[in-house]
Amino acid sequence: MKSIMIVVGFVLFTGLAVGSYHLIGAQRASTQTQKKGASPSGFDAVVRDNSERMLQEGQQTFRFDTFGSEAFWGDALQLHKAIAGEKNGGVGGGVSPKTALSVGLKVDSDALPDSLKQQLKEGKVNLDDPATTLALLKLNSVVGVTGSFDKKGTLQSMGLQCAFCHSTVDDSLAPGIGKRLDGWANRDLNVGAIVSLAPNLKPFTDLLGVDAATVKKVLNSWGPGCFDAELDKDGKAFRPDGKRACTLIPPAFGLAGVNLHTGFGSVTYWNAYVAATEMHGSGTFFDARLNNAEHYPVAAKSGSGNTRGKPDLVTSKLAALHFYQLAIPAPKPREGNFVGEASARGKAIFNGKANCASCHVQPLFTEPGNNLHAPNEIGVDSWQADRSPTHMYRTAPLAGLWSHQKGGFYHDGRFATLPDVIEHYDEFFKLRLTDQEKRDLSEYLKSL
Repeated sequence: MKSIMIVVGFVLFTGLAVGSYHLIGAQRASTQTQKKGASPSGFDAVVRDNSERMLQEGQQTFRFDTFGSEAFWGDALQLHKAIAGEKNGGVGGGVSPKTALSVGLKVDSDALPDSLKQQLKEGKVNLDDPATTLALLKLNSVVGVTGSFDKKGTLQSMGLQCAFCHSTVDDSLAPGIGKRLDGWANRDLNVGAIVSLAPNLKPFTDLLGVDAATVKKVLNSWGPGCFDAELDKDGKAFRPDGKRACTLIPPAFGLAGVNLHTGFGSVTYWNAYVAATEMHGSGTFFDARLNNAEHYPVAAKSGSGNTRGKPDLVTSKLAALHFYQLAIPAPKPREGNFVGEASARGKAIFNGKANCASCHVQPLFTEPGNNLHAPNEIGVDSWQADRSPTHMYRTAPLAGLWSHQKGGFYHDGRFATLPDVIEHYDEFFKLRLTDQEKRDLSEYLKSL
């Protein structure tokens, strides 16, 4: 009997082994076939089709979805009326294209008809007239902004998209007018100056318990490329030293493989946070940590840590939005952006003497896993870190660093240049880099 079981076991094992061998062989053959350009089949085709669909839906969401934020920016703040101006059914002098461009708004040239692009090249478009701004909004060409018009062509409301802060243009037609650069931080965008134009700031004054003049003072302290996404949670409008409390707008590219996007949470966490509580779309966002009245008095009062917008126009978009963001690569530096030989030497310093790579692990240039550090680990104050639930700073990915140097470095732009950052770490970690090594390291950072 025992011998029979052994034989049966051998036969079964041999059959499984042969079957496994044929399965592996089939998979290899399938992979080899796909490498030759054949269309995927079976579940591979399902995966392919799903990825293409999510990429398209995610791009659409990133560029054009307002999540119903018109209810806040238009209906509540009435910001659209300030943009239109009194002559066009709004209030005040209105916002001309020249003014809009000066506060960092961008125009997508691909949304413009050829005739208008030619007129812009020839200087035949009146960029001092708010009516031209309305015409650009009707063409859906203002990056990150959607205008709602009635049948008579009067601007009735407006909403914002992700691209408002996290896209710019290549200036190929004119400064501020060109092809979209999704994921690039718009460090020209003066969010505070734009919002302060709103005729009705009551939603902010009621939430923060201050008057309109104080709200405008805070908004106007931000300046280009800076936004405070915690003000409506903790009410901290300025740092203890009196400086602005906002943080620099980060890029939304090169995020594939990166765990935490901020001390609050991941990319998907931040998407829901911003869509439902900063853009004021109609959606769901939950974080019980924001119910801590001592840490987040404003959020605890408003209940923003348990936001339940109805209908929920956000949650169904988060997966594809995340997929698209992860697909956006960090841009490669332009020719002449760095010195090649110096960069090569700088790479050796980055990986060696300076030990930068211990945290900025290539090719992610942040830590795989939990990429957060206590303030005392990097030699900076804890004020901004303490606004997050973790009280920590993330290791920022460095790829594409060259594209967002405007406004400085670190969360608040405290270091104006890359040499300033290097000097800080050289002193804090006692690296004893020579002047030449510092220059070489700077060139390498610009090459990423």
